[in-house]
Amino acid sequence: MSYVPTMEQAREILKKYNKEEFHLRHGEIVSGVLRYFAKEYDPEREEFWAVAGLLHDLDFEQYPEEHCVKGQELMKELELDEGLIRSAMSHGWGCTGVDIKPEAFMEKILFATDELTGLIGAVAIMRPSKSVDDLELKSVKKKYKTPAFAAGCSREIIQQGADMLGWELDDLISRTILAMRSMNPEAGL
Repeated sequence: MSYVPTMEQAREILKKYNKEEFHLRHGEIVSGVLRYFAKEYDPEREEFWAVAGLLHDLDFEQYPEEHCVKGQELMKELELDEGLIRSAMSHGWGCTGVDIKPEAFMEKILFATDELTGLIGAVAIMRPSKSVDDLELKSVKKKYKTPAFAAGCSREIIQQGADMLGWELDDLISRTILAMRSMNPEAGL
């Protein structure tokens, strides 16, 4: 019998496969961003969105070469809900071995914001405040246009995500900054 874990259960699952603070923090950030968007677009499923965001990179630390493919296996072994597995692993479409195209709105948000949160976070830590609280769109756009800055954050995927959503890139970046600002201070933003 499959299930959708609570946030606390999801944190324990994430910690079972991830020990590095970076990966744990990234899961929390993406979870918070998805929760922010769920409040606007799907408030009845806010917890589902947050859990999907928390678990999206479940396999990355231990299985980077099998990212999202191994994640599906692990989540099935844990008897997690098929919809949750699909939603969480769809963010790897076109860039990992998984062939789950983001179809649902939440999946498109995850696809669009996963890489973007990394870029925004990298820009934020370069600032004197080391925070997103005073971060502006123009600062992110400037670094976005510098391919060597946060080179691991794919601009192509970020743009593809904006296109999937039918949003302008500036709108996606601005809204993701607001989503990151909305999170609790423990997220380290």
